[in-house]
Amino acid sequence: MSRIIAGRAGGSRLASVKAKNTRPTTDRVKEALFSRLEGYNVLSGADVLDLFAGTGALGLEAASRGARAVTLVDRDRSALEACSRNKRALEASGTDARIDVVNSPAESYVKRSQGPWDLVFVDPPYSMTDAEIAPLLAAMTPGLRDGAVLVVERSARDPEPTWPAGLRRFGHRSYGETALWFAEPED
Repeated sequence: MSRIIAGRAGGSRLASVKAKNTRPTTDRVKEALFSRLEGYNVLSGADVLDLFAGTGALGLEAASRGARAVTLVDRDRSALEACSRNKRALEASGTDARIDVVNSPAESYVKRSQGPWDLVFVDPPYSMTDAEIAPLLAAMTPGLRDGAVLVVERSARDPEPTWPAGLRRFGHRSYGETALWFAEPED
């Protein structure tokens, strides 16, 4: 079972998802990711978008660590139920973040919303190809604030995502089967 690692809701357990295409981010990867994000000073007061949210673990971890607002987006019924349960649990722990759970395909939501976001997590099913992810990255780029961080989680066997104009990769880390790619808006 996944949990919130740190912050106001640190130690809280998260409800899991029964969806077949959902693979939770391990606590080890989450801890390394958020250590890095805290180093970038991007969490406090952030507007966060968590696409392909699954349980909402990444967005809710950001909420626990000081994000201002978090939007969890998924289209799978089981994932949405888990996100809603986990949202209620986090709110009960006293977090101040506004948390929204949205039933939508990721690209449709991004095109409709257009941000602005300070931190975006893109954690699609490993079966999703780069050709399917590239248009999503392009659609969200205009909604990123200056200094925003975009994190793409993929299989370590997958190639680097194709970055659209307006985004620049500035980091990459692998943890076993999981690869994290970090990008930011270009000046």
